[in-house]
Amino acid sequence: MDWGRTGHQVVGALAQQHLTPKAQKEVDGLLDGVSLASISNYGDKIKSNSKYKALRPWHYINLPLDESYANAKKNPKGDVVMAIKKCIVKVKDREGQKSERAFYLKLLVHFIGDLHQPMHVGRKEDRGGNDIRLRWLGQSSNLHRLWDSHLIDSYGMNASQLQGDLEELSPKLIKEIQNQSLEQWVNESQALAKIIYENTTSNSKLGEEYQSRYMPLLKIQLQRGGLRLAGQLNEIFK
Repeated sequence: MDWGRTGHQVVGALAQQHLTPKAQKEVDGLLDGVSLASISNYGDKIKSNSKYKALRPWHYINLPLDESYANAKKNPKGDVVMAIKKCIVKVKDREGQKSERAFYLKLLVHFIGDLHQPMHVGRKEDRGGNDIRLRWLGQSSNLHRLWDSHLIDSYGMNASQLQGDLEELSPKLIKEIQNQSLEQWVNESQALAKIIYENTTSNSKLGEEYQSRYMPLLKIQLQRGGLRLAGQLNEIFK
């Protein structure tokens, strides 16, 4: 899972709020009027289907913490950056079948959310924190799952409430966030992953103090994901 159900819904719902009328109309046409939030977990829902086995590496990038994406050896099976680029091309293709464009739109919504979860730009040797065991509020877990869902679930807000709890940003700052490149998104998540690794050791016993420390960062990433998703869709359909 990636951001868990709630986190992806926040990204989708926030993006919907920032679509241009033209982009909203195009999205409605491809998705038959259903919301971006409601399809935001599609990428995870199809994981168990063997038909889509080849898409599993598309949810993440494994990077050494001191190496840039540009310089890193790429996974021949793909990664989340490659996946986002491919989805954009497919959604833009007005000659393509509606069903195929809708499929890649659903994946685009999901993968942009994934990239903003810092542990999806984690180290290969521990599978993005999946192999770092810890205890969260007394229960056995791991670092990846903590950032996917435990932090959000323990915060006690549903997607709508969490979206309303995000900081209100100026139009200028929103534009700055949206105008940053895909590689800059990677750099941000990678920098946060480095901080998380340095401050979350194996077998840690974590709870409220950790949540107070990192929930503001998590909310920033959800907000960036939603705004950038909207920016990409507005650009695709302008």
